[in-house]
Amino acid sequence: MNSTVLTTIAATGFTVAFFHAAIPTHWLPFVLVSRARGWGHGKTLAVTTFAGLGHVALTSLLGLLIAWFGFQLDERLGKLFPIAAAVALIGIGGYFWWRQIRGSGLCHHPIPGGHHEASAECGHEEDHSHWEHEMSDSELGSSKRSDWAAISGLFLMLTLSPCEGFLPVYLSGVQFGWTGFVVLSLILAVATLAGMTLFTLCALVGLRRWELKSFERWESGLLGTLFCVLGILILVLGRSHG
Repeated sequence: MNSTVLTTIAATGFTVAFFHAAIPTHWLPFVLVSRARGWGHGKTLAVTTFAGLGHVALTSLLGLLIAWFGFQLDERLGKLFPIAAAVALIGIGGYFWWRQIRGSGLCHHPIPGGHHEASAECGHEEDHSHWEHEMSDSELGSSKRSDWAAISGLFLMLTLSPCEGFLPVYLSGVQFGWTGFVVLSLILAVATLAGMTLFTLCALVGLRRWELKSFERWESGLLGTLFCVLGILILVLGRSHG
């Protein structure tokens, strides 16, 4: 395998992490809490970055476990490992599409202090972004709580909901050893923090009227497509350079 494959994996990883950060879970709570508590843009972006670092740290830790497990498989399978990883990616992509077809396109992570009615599709109407609804019931923006309590709640919300969509990318980079792991972790951090701060800032300055609800609903389908394409590319590029 060569740098072309690593570049392909890195580009896919950046796409997955950046567009995952576009989902309202990663910026809307910060905007709503900021407005409720009267925070300035600078403080809001600082809190967003702080929470994003926790999100990235836990995801990278899980990625480390996947990388270690992958190294053990790589030693046993040798040249067959890239093929096995590609097949696994295609299978994971199929799983995400199956989840999308079932109507559970978004992995919901509850907001501390918030609540919502459960149902087969997160208990909300199809055109409704459940994060606005849940944030309206959350205590994070309450004036009765200190800034530190609100910041801690936002940090825990993001940290305890790792980017599961990025974990298969770690698997695809196992063949590049620890170098691949470090490169992908840096890409995860840059793409996630850039996406979170960009969308938070745009929302703060009033550019929030994007149709992100459709993207939110189709998260699993988009991830499924990316993983299937990545798996196929690994197979094709590996064969052409084998």
